[in-house]
Amino acid sequence: MHDLVIFDCDGVLVDSEPLSNQVLVDSLERYGLHLGLAECMSLFVGTTMPRAQEIARGLGADLPENWIDEVYAETYARLRAGVPLVQGVPGLLAHLDRKEVPFCVASNGSPDKMRITLGQNGVWDRFKGAMFSAHVLGVGKPDPTMFRAAAEQFGATSAVVIEDSPSGVTAAIRANMRCLGYAADGDGAQLAALGAEVFSDMAEVPTLLGI
Repeated sequence: MHDLVIFDCDGVLVDSEPLSNQVLVDSLERYGLHLGLAECMSLFVGTTMPRAQEIARGLGADLPENWIDEVYAETYARLRAGVPLVQGVPGLLAHLDRKEVPFCVASNGSPDKMRITLGQNGVWDRFKGAMFSAHVLGVGKPDPTMFRAAAEQFGATSAVVIEDSPSGVTAAIRANMRCLGYAADGDGAQLAALGAEVFSDMAEVPTLLGI
């Protein structure tokens, strides 16, 4: 039995990826890079913002030095206007509590971003002391450091990761952890190719975990 469940945040706990990526689309448009939402999500979901900036510049965007701060401010403002939890998350967290399975969140996003998205949905307190951020650790996915740090803090020897991005799945596999790949639209071929066990509904997770 798994002794720790590690959740990604954006796209796994909160349905924030379309909104956040629309902010990126709008921002990059201003700086000469024209992307559709689907293309933007394909390029940037699961990446760190410094890496997103590097990719965008490589594609021709003329980004100012303060671009990351600018995008964060715009993204946070949009998120504060409202972002829902992923369907089935409250029930899954309650089930993990009943089965006494510890859980935490590990994200390339900042603590401030997680406080906005998780806080407005009443689950921020569930992750206090159980939150890992690339902004704090100084290294993000696909590096496995964040997942290893989470397992070490909890004393876990059989952690399972729930991810929705290629970089997250890669980090989990590099950490030698089982990875469940969440693909709400059912198209998880890329995640499966990287080693994830793909599922499309949070209600499936207890069965996948054997609890």
